[in-house]
Amino acid sequence: MAMRGSKKKGGASKREDGVRRRVSDARRAAAEVLRRVEEDGAFAAVLLASVGEELRADDRALCYELVLGVLRRQLWLDKLIEHYAGGRDAATLDAPVRRALRLGLYQLRFLTRIPASAAVNESVNLAYEARLRSAGNFINAVLRRATREPDYDPATDAPNELERLAVATSHPAWLVERWVKLFGAVEAESFARANNRTPPVAFRVNPSRASVDEVIARLHAAGVEVRSSGVAAGAWRVESGGAAATQLRALAAEGVIYTQDEASQLVAQVVGVRGGERVLDVCAAPGSKTTQIAAQSPGAFVVAGDLYGHRLRVVRESAARQGLENILTVAYDAEGAPLPFAPGAFGRVLVDAPCTGTGTLRHNPEIRWRITPADVLELAARQRRILDRAAHAVGRGGRLVYSTCSVEPEENEAVVAAFLATHPAFELTRPDVPEHLLTEAGAARTWPQRDDTDGFFVAAFLKAEGKG
Repeated sequence: MAMRGSKKKGGASKREDGVRRRVSDARRAAAEVLRRVEEDGAFAAVLLASVGEELRADDRALCYELVLGVLRRQLWLDKLIEHYAGGRDAATLDAPVRRALRLGLYQLRFLTRIPASAAVNESVNLAYEARLRSAGNFINAVLRRATREPDYDPATDAPNELERLAVATSHPAWLVERWVKLFGAVEAESFARANNRTPPVAFRVNPSRASVDEVIARLHAAGVEVRSSGVAAGAWRVESGGAAATQLRALAAEGVIYTQDEASQLVAQVVGVRGGERVLDVCAAPGSKTTQIAAQSPGAFVVAGDLYGHRLRVVRESAARQGLENILTVAYDAEGAPLPFAPGAFGRVLVDAPCTGTGTLRHNPEIRWRITPADVLELAARQRRILDRAAHAVGRGGRLVYSTCSVEPEENEAVVAAFLATHPAFELTRPDVPEHLLTEAGAARTWPQRDDTDGFFVAAFLKAEGKG
């Protein structure tokens, strides 16, 4: 993705009046990513990964911080805009102006090492680059007022406690309201606040490329400290080290490691593949769990399915990068006709179902601004259909694992209950996870605020030996 709008060093651009106005590469890249997230429905994580090679390490880090910070704090920042703009509704502003103000205010409030003058001036210059010269004075006035009133908190002006919590944690009010009803006010606020924290980087080692000792030694030599996970066996978490991002990118490019949240790695652990088994990953793309299973059980035969061919291409590319040759990709509609496999063809079947993704808001903050209440029910219905189709592929005595990266009960416990009520050949079995992750019903859950991981739900079913 081309982010550099100028061939001149430092990203300088020239106004019609001949005055040069500088916008740094990092801020220009951040503004472009935010534009595509807002206007094209793209995902920030994918776009940020694509700008990696175009920016210096320090610019790349700033771009990441700006994009994810603005998306996590979007509602709060818009309320700041409205205050400093004398009550003008942020939604009525031209989109480039709104994005420039969000970027400027985020820097003023959260990035103390950036001079206020740089935050203000470059936000103004972004408007000039967007050919909105008339907005320059407005942006300058809003941000200058923000520098004079650095302690204003828009949450204090909320009309009620629900709105206060929504603004303070920067989540849609309907989402906060549902979490309060489901989990209680204290837990809902703790969860919402955790969604705005930068998550730790976690990874797993690819045993076909290197040993754990070799990888850890290489990281230590570069000054990167890591520790083993308390959530998923074989997972590692980065603790410190200024060179961590560069080192991890290099190792991942070599296929030596795969960066993956600890809770996501836990899912493959629950699948519990043994050597020589046939495994089906029903909704496989982009392949994180598929390749984890294949790497940890090289004697297994792993089938990765998905609806779209281009998504399966990503799975194959990931497998090739990791040197995995025991994966076969198959395109099908997991909700429509029966899966294209003989009944009972697999000993292990994983349904990592499409979901709202509310457990991944630390990594994918834009999701909170896209999902609706209707999405929860629609996705729950899809999940039940997919799980029903997948059950037919499980052999006698086999294991079926259902997981989501959602915290919504309709997508998790309710789906499990509906499945058990209509599939008497299956019974819920205790997943192989640390005790503190178990739910009362016998599934597993992770929480950002408790476990410092994404919020995942994992349930495991066994099919009776005597049932077809």
